[in-house]
Amino acid sequence: MGQSMRDIKRRIRSTENMRQITKAMKMVAAANLRRAQTKAEKGRPYAEKMRDVIVNIARGTKGAKHPMLESRPVRKTGYLVITSDRGLAGGYNSNLLRTLVQTLSERHQSKDEYVMFAIGSKGRDFLKKRDYPVIDEITGLPDAPTYEEVQEIVKKAVGYYAEEKYDQLYIVYNQFVNPIVQRPVNKQLLPLSSGNLQEESKSPKTTYEYEPSQEEVLSVLLPRYAEALVYSALLDAKASEFAARMTAMSNATDNATEMIDTFTLHLNRARQAAITQEIAEIVGGASALNG
Repeated sequence: MGQSMRDIKRRIRSTENMRQITKAMKMVAAANLRRAQTKAEKGRPYAEKMRDVIVNIARGTKGAKHPMLESRPVRKTGYLVITSDRGLAGGYNSNLLRTLVQTLSERHQSKDEYVMFAIGSKGRDFLKKRDYPVIDEITGLPDAPTYEEVQEIVKKAVGYYAEEKYDQLYIVYNQFVNPIVQRPVNKQLLPLSSGNLQEESKSPKTTYEYEPSQEEVLSVLLPRYAEALVYSALLDAKASEFAARMTAMSNATDNATEMIDTFTLHLNRARQAAITQEIAEIVGGASALNG
């Protein structure tokens, strides 16, 4: 019985240590979430305003030419998939990758029809392990990615599109809704056709004056708009990651507390059984002496 009690005490100590770790990770994730949520919310109006300006230019510019506007027959589709580099985030990565796999099975007949641009080691490892065609990968992005890092990603993505390594590009990421809800999103990034932009835009028509010309302004704004889309998606993805990790660590902390309570109950029962057995042995010995 003594050995069993020692085992229970050891389990209680190890579970308490685990609870301290998960509680600390929850607090770190909560602090990161506040910063990431603020940046994500501040970044959305910029992308929306940029889209509105581009829509207005596109309405008045007929036949504008730019590599990011060129639509062509779709022989191959690209997917820019944003996942995390670390785990312990609940269903953050698995839900997104499950949605991606389902989309691929519904939209394509074979793996020859698409390629993957993986951001984050979790998505990269998942895709490579299952032999999905990964054309490029980026890992090790900081918790607060900079705009310069996003520019490099967009430069690569647009470059592959210009080289016709794919004919359209979708960005796949978790959109931050609130600390409890993160929604997988599959949004077309390239080509930036004026029709798609106008469908997304809900703002009324606004009159602008352009210098030097609408075409030249459009050629400058289109790459900036793509950068803003990817940057906003990355900020959303980071906020979603921290929210998912905070929830997962909170659940782990609660489960550890329940386990400690259960082990403590078992320990008390073991102690009671040991005391009862000792009393029974004492009573039995006294009865034998009196007999």
